[in-house]
Amino acid sequence: MDLSIIIINYNTSKYTINCIESIVNTISDSVSYEIILVDNCSEITDLQNLEEQIKKYNHLKLIKNPTNSGFGGGNTVGSSEANGKFLAFVNNDTLLQNDCFSILINAMESNPSYGVCSPQSFKENGDFLPTIDHFTSPSKELFGRAFLEFINPKRYPKRKQIYSKPQRGQFVSGSFMVFRKEDFDKIGGFDTKIFLYQEETDICKRLLKINKYAYLIPEAKFIHFHGASTKKSIAIKTELKLSTLYVIKKHYGWWAHKLILLFFIVKYFIRSFFKPEYWNIFKVLIKGGQLNHSLLKK
Repeated sequence: MDLSIIIINYNTSKYTINCIESIVNTISDSVSYEIILVDNCSEITDLQNLEEQIKKYNHLKLIKNPTNSGFGGGNTVGSSEANGKFLAFVNNDTLLQNDCFSILINAMESNPSYGVCSPQSFKENGDFLPTIDHFTSPSKELFGRAFLEFINPKRYPKRKQIYSKPQRGQFVSGSFMVFRKEDFDKIGGFDTKIFLYQEETDICKRLLKINKYAYLIPEAKFIHFHGASTKKSIAIKTELKLSTLYVIKKHYGWWAHKLILLFFIVKYFIRSFFKPEYWNIFKVLIKGGQLNHSLLKK
C-alpha cells in the first residue's frame, strides 16, 4: 500500500467528515491508500454521528481510543495500525484543494533527503497561512521569529512568504505532515509525553539526526480552519507553554529550560495585571512548568 492517512477526531465530527470527503474527492486513483480514523474518546453523540456518516467510505478504519491521548498519542495509535509506505498525519479541520498526496509522494520519492513534507496552507477565506517555521528554541522565545529572520535569513527563511518552489524549513506545520514510514519508525515516531503542541519541532529535530529535512511543497494546497479542532482557552495556552518548556529542556538542556521558565514567569506575571486570566498560566509556571497532561481531564 502506498499511503496511510491518519486523522484524529475529538468532538468535531462535522470537520472530520468534511475532511474525509475532500480526501476521497481529490486523491488520485493511482494511489493505493487507507484512512485510519482515531476517535480520541469523544462525547457519545459526536461519536455516533461520526459512525453514521463514515459508513459509506471504503478503505476506512475507525479506532475508538478509550482515553483522549492528545495529538501525539492519538496519532501513535493510528500509525501502529498503518500499512502504507508513507504516513500522512492530517488534522481533521482541513480541506484538500488538489491531489496533495500524489504531489507530496512524488516529491519525496524524487528527493531522498526529504524527511517530512507539507502542502501550502490557506485560511478558509483564501488568505495565506505559514507552513514552515523555525524550531522552538531559547533564541526564538526570547527574541522572536522576525529578529531571527533578520539576522540570519539563510538559516531562518521567511515563514510569511508564498513560495513557488519547494522550500526547506526547520519544521512544517503539524496540521498536514507526510513521512516515509521507514523514517518515522526509525526516529521513534511522536513523543507521546507531549499532549498538544510542539510535536513538529521535536520530531523534525530528530529527523535531522538521520539527515532528513522538512520541506514545504507549494504545488500542493489545502485549507486549514486554524484552531477549529481545539478551543482557544487558558488551558490550551497553558499546555502550549508546558510543551514549549518540555521541548526546550529535551533538546537544549537544563540551563536553557530554566532560563525560558524564568522568562515566562516574569512575562505572564506582568501580563496578568492587564489580562487577569493569565494569572492561571503564571501559577502553573511558578510551580515549575512541568508537563502534566492537564488537558487529559475531560
